[in-house]
Amino acid sequence: MSATEPDAEVDADDVNADASGSLTELPPSSKLVYKVLEYEGSMTQEEIAGESRLCSRTVRYALGKLEDEELVTSRVYLEDARQSKYRIVE
Repeated sequence: MSATEPDAEVDADDVNADASGSLTELPPSSKLVYKVLEYEGSMTQEEIAGESRLCSRTVRYALGKLEDEELVTSRVYLEDARQSKYRIVE
């Protein structure tokens, strides 16, 4: 394959990340939180912290970065209105 030929194989995750924002430019904690949400579905901040083994402050920071890039949305958690459920934007 020459340098001028386009790559025939493109990873779908790379396309999604580039198309939906600058996930590649975010800190590692944000990438980890994104992957946890990708595999587990919508979760509260406490659940994300438990699954990722990150401290709650780091999770809060990562979620803020993801929301700024519009990669993640939040909604009120009906079982406990003091919390929010986070999910990946589709």
